[in-house]
Amino acid sequence: MRAGKFLSGAALSLFALYFFVPLGSLFANSLWAGGDVYNFSAYSEVLRERGFTDALMLTGQVAAETIILTLAITFPAAYWVNLRSAHLRPLLSALSVVAFIIPPIVLVSGISAFYTGPEWFVGTPHYLVAAYTVLAIPYTYRALDNGMRSLNLQTLSEAAQSVGASWGTLLRRIILPNVRGAVLGAVLLILTLSLGEFTIANVLLYQSFPVYMTYIASSKATGSAALALSALLLTWGAMYLLLNLESGAARRARRTQEAK
Repeated sequence: MRAGKFLSGAALSLFALYFFVPLGSLFANSLWAGGDVYNFSAYSEVLRERGFTDALMLTGQVAAETIILTLAITFPAAYWVNLRSAHLRPLLSALSVVAFIIPPIVLVSGISAFYTGPEWFVGTPHYLVAAYTVLAIPYTYRALDNGMRSLNLQTLSEAAQSVGASWGTLLRRIILPNVRGAVLGAVLLILTLSLGEFTIANVLLYQSFPVYMTYIASSKATGSAALALSALLLTWGAMYLLLNLESGAARRARRTQEAK
């Protein structure tokens, strides 16, 4: 028993060192102002840098549109496969991993070479959303598929339809609350992807947050460290917010059931 506890403690300690030592070094580097001077000047300089707000707003817009489009595609597909078409699961699973085996540079080259469309789409951030959606579908589909496998979709669907619920109402008010955790996990994965993807945005000449970080790194090493740490904190903040939303919704649902 003691040996097991010692090994567990040692493994956790090694993991903590592996995770926090690089973060500590990154934080120290972001504070360095030359010589023996350490302060937060790099953070204030980055915030005042031209293009920072535009890059952050562009990334937020693309992330929001990618989340909406990806869920609109994968949520009904995962539901229908688990309810009626289980024989299609291997096919969809295979199609969902295509983005894993195609490098982003190949994907963006194919999109640029073979796709033409209206001006409101091509040459706008919406064009970037199309590529990000392809990258996000594998994560989103698998998260939703795993969540729906734990439900008795047949019983839930028949019960909802027996009281006159439409397909839209069924998905929105019955299925979605039961896979809320899987949906929030998928949202977090898409947000992380949008904050970290560089190749596609750079090739398509959009100054997203990762592209902006690379631009800053070419001239300001401490500014790049400050931006990298800020992006990490932003991701953690989004994770904390989503977890709070999930726990709050679960508490409200529990209070509603107790009231009944």
